[in-house]
Amino acid sequence: MAGKLVTAVAVTVRKLLKKRNLSQEALGYRANLDRTYISGVERGVRNITLDSLEQIISALDMDIVTFVNTVAEEINELYHK
Repeated sequence: MAGKLVTAVAVTVRKLLKKRNLSQEALGYRANLDRTYISGVERGVRNITLDSLEQIISALDMDIVTFVNTVAEEINELYHK
């Protein structure tokens, strides 16, 4: 079972992909990461590195603070209902 942070990052990435109408392949291309890596992040089975996370955040056209705040909100929704 993935930890809370891994799960929240996964859910956040999934929601942002959907909101921006991006495929895993498109995000992978923008982030210079393989689509299968993006898939693993989105499913919460990949223990993402900070460098890769920064590439994904940039590819989503977000700043780090906004992304982290979004993940924090997701943690609150998932675990503090």
